[in-house]
Amino acid sequence: MRNITRVFTAICLVAIGYFMGNSRVFQVAHAEPAEVAASDDAIKRIVEAHEALKKAVSQLKLESHYESVTKAVNPYAVLVGGINAKEDLEGGHGVDPDTFAALNVAVYQLKKNNIKDEQLADWVDTNLLGYDSNGHVTYRNKVVRIYSISRLRQLNAQRMVVLGETKELKSRK
Repeated sequence: MRNITRVFTAICLVAIGYFMGNSRVFQVAHAEPAEVAASDDAIKRIVEAHEALKKAVSQLKLESHYESVTKAVNPYAVLVGGINAKEDLEGGHGVDPDTFAALNVAVYQLKKNNIKDEQLADWVDTNLLGYDSNGHVTYRNKVVRIYSISRLRQLNAQRMVVLGETKELKSRK
């Protein structure tokens, strides 16, 4: 009798497992590639904004307030009034969010796919990029971190002043 109960229990468990596996109740959600849903008018405005950012970069470079890790425009650095990402990266003090993202992509492309990212600035020595034992991105054997919360708050306040979003902060300067 015990053997019949065990066989019956095993058959029931297999049947339940089969049912659960074939039902869509526990199906894993798969991400769909995002489609560009921007209208032609929005795309036109984005291109205009990008052109304006490039002009701002030129001015910030003349004033020695802008150095980027990438060849592309770093909108975060522009909107806060300039960042020296080279100094921040080489000093190991943390980097802005756009630089952090660009370095992560570059290291992944380099180390996992064996593809050199041509988007990085010429001064970035890709031989000094890598991963540490915990999988963190490193530059010159130092872990690359995003700015501290206090630095991000400072830059956010600076951005508000640059964009004219606050009068209180302007009067403090």
